[in-house]
Order: sequence, then structure tokens, then C-alpha cells
Amino acid sequence: MNILLPLDMKDEEEAKLISLNDVQAWGFIEFDEGKVQKLELFDNKDDINDFIDCIVVISDKEYIWPYIEENIAVLVAPTQRYIEDIVEALLFKELHDINI
Repeated sequence: MNILLPLDMKDEEEAKLISLNDVQAWGFIEFDEGKVQKLELFDNKDDINDFIDCIVVISDKEYIWPYIEENIAVLVAPTQRYIEDIVEALLFKELHDINI
């Protein structure tokens, strides 16, 4: 599964999940068999050439329609902000689906 994260900076250790309106960087995670296979950080979402399966957002109030129109699943991380915490939440299925 390929996961997109809107982040506040391009720093793997310090970057935090933020609102889509405030994105400073994009995290791209290849997640397979319960492990991160690859983590890349980008300045621009258009620089990501791989297929995106889902995006993780901070709230169900985010403007997510462009992603839904592209058939990208949307997950909400209600309390997780750091990349490591989001990966752990993915592993334990603690992120919430947005029901439309």
C-alpha cells in the first residue's frame, strides 16, 4: 500500500502531519507486509510518480474531494502526528476511514 502524508517539513524524524491547507512537504510511504519498505519526502506532491492508495489527514473536516475523485482512500489520524506514530497506527488499524 502506498500512503501519502501532508507534512509540515521535510524531516523524517521531526515532520508532523498537518492540514492539507498548510502543507509544506509530502511524505510517501510504501507499506507492505506490515513494514515500511520505503519512505520518501517531497516538496511537491506532483513529484511523486508512484500510484497512491491512500492519504492520511488530521481531520474529517479536510477538503478531500480531489483524492476521492482519484479513488484514493482517505484515513484520519485523530491523534497521531509524527510519521512513526502514523505507521504504528496503520499497523494496528487505529486510523479511521472517512465515510461518504
